[in-house]
Amino acid sequence: MTPQRVPLLAGLVVLLAAACTSTGHDGATPATSATTASPVPTGAATPPVATTPPTSTDTSVTAGSWRVTWGWAVPGPLARVTHPVRVPVTPAPGEPLPVLVAVQTGDHPAEGFSRITFAFRGPTPSYQVGYVPQVETEGRGAPVTLPGTAYLSVRFDPAQAHDARGGGTADVPPAAIGYPTLLGWAAAGDFEGHLSFGLGLLPPDGGRLPIRLGESTRPDGTHVVSVDVRRA
Repeated sequence: MTPQRVPLLAGLVVLLAAACTSTGHDGATPATSATTASPVPTGAATPPVATTPPTSTDTSVTAGSWRVTWGWAVPGPLARVTHPVRVPVTPAPGEPLPVLVAVQTGDHPAEGFSRITFAFRGPTPSYQVGYVPQVETEGRGAPVTLPGTAYLSVRFDPAQAHDARGGGTADVPPAAIGYPTLLGWAAAGDFEGHLSFGLGLLPPDGGRLPIRLGESTRPDGTHVVSVDVRRA
């Protein structure tokens, strides 16, 4: 090989590496694929029931501190992960509950999913995710407007997204996400220790997309819960 060809080959390697990266601002480590069986939800009282079996590929992740808590499947009716939280989490005048500090989204086309994450200061609350005909607000039960044809309810407890004066505590993205199947999100209530959100999805066949749940801890100590949705 002549010396003149070395810079050309090095440039091609850099371009190929850049093409394989994922896009997004979810603040969590992108998933890696594996062929092992889906793990049982950590901390759940009983394993959730799936109306369709988890896929045989891309079912577990061990990148960094990120770990799967509920494998790829369609929840039927709910996927729930339980974390015991002793209230108050900090003595007065500290925060009584885990506090939401950020909502972020990210698209991972190479891995075949889109993600929304919820970051909490304090311990990780319990959470449940499931398909519903209509997402409704906590307390009042008013309908929440979402894009798409299928809707996911995401609920955390105990948790809050407000401070002692009632102000919001979280940095959040625009409501319109615009990924292939994960179209948008909306807050659905912060009421008596229950914190709720809705996700608007557009399954290509009009049915229900498999989801995956995971958790991680960031360097700043915040605890992150991620909801992954298949892109197709």
